[in-house]
Amino acid sequence: QVQLVESGGGLVQAGGSLRLSCAASGRTFSTYNMGWFRQAPGKEREFVSAISRWSGGNTNYADAVKGRFTISRDNAKNTVYLQMNSLKPEDTAVYYCAGDPVFRRVGVSSKEYDYNYWGQGTQVTVSS
Repeated sequence: QVQLVESGGGLVQAGGSLRLSCAASGRTFSTYNMGWFRQAPGKEREFVSAISRWSGGNTNYADAVKGRFTISRDNAKNTVYLQMNSLKPEDTAVYYCAGDPVFRRVGVSSKEYDYNYWGQGTQVTVSS
């Protein structure tokens, strides 16, 4: 089992950048695919990005963030990151990191139900 704690959220102007971090407990972090999801006010939670276990050779991004966000992981630090550049007001949301313990033969999942472990979330607010 893994516990996840997000940090790095805050208030930023449109066009700015933030880097979110998600620190995981436990010695099995490297075996988890890791994902980022977000939930804006009044909307359902949606997929943002994911990275595969071990070296993170597979990544996936939602169309809305491709080219602006970059996911990465540091297994030595038990941490996954989400670098967010060129932020837009529509990126405003609570951002959650999540862990998927299942080996996926092809790619990484963008489905919430595949992620067993979730953090509490960190608020990102982008002002226009």
